Amino acid sequence: MYGQYKRIRNEFTGVLTGKSISYGGSLARKEATGYGLLYFTKEMLADKGIDLKDKIVLISGSGNVAIYAAEKATQLGGKVVAMSDSSGYIYDADGVKLDVIKKIKEVDRARISEYVKAVPSATFTPGCKGIWTIKADVALPCATQNEIDLQSAQALIANGVTAVAEGANMPSTPEAVAAFQSAGVLFGPAKAANAGGVATSALEMSQNSMRLSWTFEEVDAKLHDIMVNIYRNCSKTAREFGLEDNLVAGANIAGFLKVADAMLWQGVAY
Repeated sequence: MYGQYKRIRNEFTGVLTGKSISYGGSLARKEATGYGLLYFTKEMLADKGIDLKDKIVLISGSGNVAIYAAEKATQLGGKVVAMSDSSGYIYDADGVKLDVIKKIKEVDRARISEYVKAVPSATFTPGCKGIWTIKADVALPCATQNEIDLQSAQALIANGVTAVAEGANMPSTPEAVAAFQSAGVLFGPAKAANAGGVATSALEMSQNSMRLSWTFEEVDAKLHDIMVNIYRNCSKTAREFGLEDNLVAGANIAGFLKVADAMLWQGVAY
């Protein structure tokens, strides 16, 4: 698509993102959604005086978002004990070996059940919803829409989950979200928590416009700051409208106000 855009328009711009590094792509783009999710989650926990270090983490999925969410969760001191794909989920009480997951999913393109062959102490369970019955501190749904229903949310709450942050698009049903909020579980909605991918696409466009190529560390640092600011904006907006700790409302209101203000400043009458 990018090659044809250049041919037709005779333009080298960042209109299409996610390109290969060799022709204008950005380092850290592959990792961005998963990394960004953890930066958001870390800030959400820190705002309540909670450290991610030594927390037990569940991550559904084993694709791009899930793998790099697991990588960053581990780097930040969390212990990821479960991951999944559409066939079922693996549980490794000692902590998921990400090198094994990466080989299975990024190299062999195989099912996650292969994990137990490499790590015999782990278990594989067919079916996906059971992953949410595992006792954990943090749950990160990174697989698919509506994967956490009310029953799954209640299981997480009963097991004392502290925080849920969405890496997939709308992975929690409205009933599940309401249950988390009623129970006082910290909840990071997808439109805020998984914004790291599109944020890094914008960083890619910036690099294209300036004819620059930033290092992985430079992009990652900018991504971190963006995700921290997104959390703070959601939290601040929710508080200003009398809805403290309701990050769903904070994200919705902050997003609406940003668009509305831009429209008004550009002459849209109301």
